[in-house]
Amino acid sequence: MTTLLTLVRHGETDWNAQRRIQGSTDIPLNDTGRSQAAATALLLGRRRFDAVVASPLSRASETGAIIARHLGLPEPTTYPGLAERSYGEAEGLTDTEVTERYPNDDVPGRESRAALLARATETLAEIAVRFDAGSVVVATHGAVIRSVVNAAAPGTAERWSTPIRNGSVHSFRWDPERFRAELVRFDDPLDEVSEQTGDESFVEQNPLERR
Repeated sequence: MTTLLTLVRHGETDWNAQRRIQGSTDIPLNDTGRSQAAATALLLGRRRFDAVVASPLSRASETGAIIARHLGLPEPTTYPGLAERSYGEAEGLTDTEVTERYPNDDVPGRESRAALLARATETLAEIAVRFDAGSVVVATHGAVIRSVVNAAAPGTAERWSTPIRNGSVHSFRWDPERFRAELVRFDDPLDEVSEQTGDESFVEQNPLERR
């Protein structure tokens, strides 16, 4: 049966504010990020959810925990497949530093977009089976969300100027027959409001993601 998956991008971190590539580096939320997570929790309180799950990286798992507490749900179960895309040796660098060190865009250790989508899809399928016919909040990361959005509705977020802000909400239905997530129409008032949660666009906070 169809499972509803509500993907939420984690709140802000100091590396977001400094325009540093985070990837698999475990950078915690800052105070602004915790406030963003709390604001998103208030928005999500308009609906009923059965569970919250999260990436194991602390910025996402704490975001999920803040949301779960507000919704009166158990602490999030974490799934490694929801972790942010790994950027290898670029992590911790700014976009300018990456360009200087790797002018040919050959960053050692960077995870491919195909590999990211494959593990994210497999993990969402696992979550959908576990919470069959339920409604689940998934606290995760910008590159994960963008990959799922583009697979579900090509062209929706392929332009790097399309923001996926800290704390923003993106709703999907899991189609078990086609083994994929289907994007829910963004005329949902909850989604419209949530797009205003963060102050900075995803491309500005994560400059390497567009590569």
